Amino acid sequence: MNSFYNRLLAIGLAIVIMSGCKEKNTQQQLVEKVFVVNITPDSSKMSEYLAYHKQVWPEVEAGFKKAGYKKITLYRFDHLLVMNITVPADADLNEMGKVAESYSPRCAEWNKIMSHYQVGVAGTAAGQTWVEAKPFYSFGNQ
Repeated sequence: MNSFYNRLLAIGLAIVIMSGCKEKNTQQQLVEKVFVVNITPDSSKMSEYLAYHKQVWPEVEAGFKKAGYKKITLYRFDHLLVMNITVPADADLNEMGKVAESYSPRCAEWNKIMSHYQVGVAGTAAGQTWVEAKPFYSFGNQ
């Protein structure tokens, strides 16, 4: 009988201990942001820009990774480019850009080269290129 109570006590103690061991939610909250820019309306410029992006320099992608970007996807329609980025919800994009560019001199070189192809969309300030597009509608089917 004593053995039965010892087992019962051990099981009860294990249940109490295990109930306090809830898995912590360490998954980082992520958000998507969308940016747009135009490429200089010259077919040779667009061809060059696309060629660069077929072989993005490894240092550039390593800089993105170091800065905390989770995903970057580029889309194109004619001379309009759309960039969708996934980043931590509390990300400071200016700081992330600085971290990415500081990873290697090649990152700054890449950005300088790309800036020669990019022009702001209608409504941007002089010299401004990439601008964030704010969502205004969303549909979800859970």
